[in-house]
Amino acid sequence: MARLPRLNLPNIPQHVIQRGNNRHICFFTEKDYDVYLDKLRLYADKFQVSVHAFTLMTNHVHLLMTPSTEKGVSQLMQSLGRCYVMYINKIHKRSGTLWEGRYKSTLVDSEHYFLTVSRYIELNPVRANMVQHPADYPWTSYHHNALEKHIQLITPHSCYEALGKGPKERKKAYKDLFA
Repeated sequence: MARLPRLNLPNIPQHVIQRGNNRHICFFTEKDYDVYLDKLRLYADKFQVSVHAFTLMTNHVHLLMTPSTEKGVSQLMQSLGRCYVMYINKIHKRSGTLWEGRYKSTLVDSEHYFLTVSRYIELNPVRANMVQHPADYPWTSYHHNALEKHIQLITPHSCYEALGKGPKERKKAYKDLFA
């Protein structure tokens, strides 16, 4: 059966999920998380995709991104996947696929839904009973969006910026969404 075409629209955010093959782990060491985020930033810049939120779980990733071109997210995910799998296979002396088929993506079409998706992504480690609070999990954009850590990868979306007049007010309002 032929693949169904993806609905990709420029300037419309997308929630992207990519799972490890057979739900196996995709990140074996702390360095693996760092490499993934570095490559994500590289390809986000290259393909003009803004990353607003992320959580890297042990066996899958959640990304909230806005492409400025129709093919931006597809090009980013293809390049990131290819590069990261080659790295993992070389460093961890393995072969074969790492990801379970194609990534899944959903358009995020309203301002209210954008913040709901961002919160959903950053609460993933809490729902998985890995931590008590999203601030306790190191591989999430919560540290940038709600706390004082600057993550160069993150580009604030207009919905996030509307939460307050300045960075402190925005961070507090965003943090309040998790209360």
